[in-house]
Amino acid sequence: MKKYVHGYSERETQRLNEQSGILEQLLHSGTVYGQGESVLEAGCGVGAQTVILCGRNPECRLKSIDISAQSLAKAQANADAHNAKNVTFQQADILNLPFAAESFDHVFVCFVLEHVDDPQKALGNLKYVLKPGGTLTVIEGDHGSCFWHPETKASLDVWHSMIQVQQRIGHDPLIGRKLYPLLRQAGFIIQDVSPRWVYTDALRPDLMHGVLDQIIVPMTNTAREQALQLSLIDETTWEKGIADLARSGTPPDGTFFYTWFKATGTK
Repeated sequence: MKKYVHGYSERETQRLNEQSGILEQLLHSGTVYGQGESVLEAGCGVGAQTVILCGRNPECRLKSIDISAQSLAKAQANADAHNAKNVTFQQADILNLPFAAESFDHVFVCFVLEHVDDPQKALGNLKYVLKPGGTLTVIEGDHGSCFWHPETKASLDVWHSMIQVQQRIGHDPLIGRKLYPLLRQAGFIIQDVSPRWVYTDALRPDLMHGVLDQIIVPMTNTAREQALQLSLIDETTWEKGIADLARSGTPPDGTFFYTWFKATGTK
């Protein structure tokens, strides 16, 4: 089984980049870093969030790390394409960070803890490299918060199959709802935990297209191969279910809802 449920395909890279633009205001509002402040982006992937962090905080000093050399190469190319000058990249494991204690003013983590074997250890490591008084910002989704219309058994089967694949790997697709206790147990002073939800219907056609066609359906499809291999679903049901899920983004009657969670804490 793939250890990262979504894999490293070019289609997944496209999804991540499109997703970051669609959700920029929803997820990045309120996150501001000042001149000269050092920021660790832990788990930058292909740099989709990196270029937004750089663009919104051009005077900070960003260090972006990822465990995948393949993703880091894409992240560097992404930064170059967006003329992001205030970032450097380094290959590193969030569970074994190569930085000294109190190295960073801030830490930013987005869509990462759900893919980590030990989220609590990861948070402890990030706290270690954070300066006293520094902030941690964590953004995670929660696949249990998702619903749509029209809802069919096949579309539910597809969605639940993706959740089960990620859980079989040992990762947590429902981690968004757990950010408060995770940060508390890691010893952070919690400033805020807030739902960042999106609802779409025919009154918001651009958002509907973005959320369903560019984020949700491609993301779900990344689990297809493993779901079939694990016999969580059969191929006929998958094809019907993914089509039904996509249909919830079709006017005039389709609707879709999903919640991300954003948490901030201080060391």
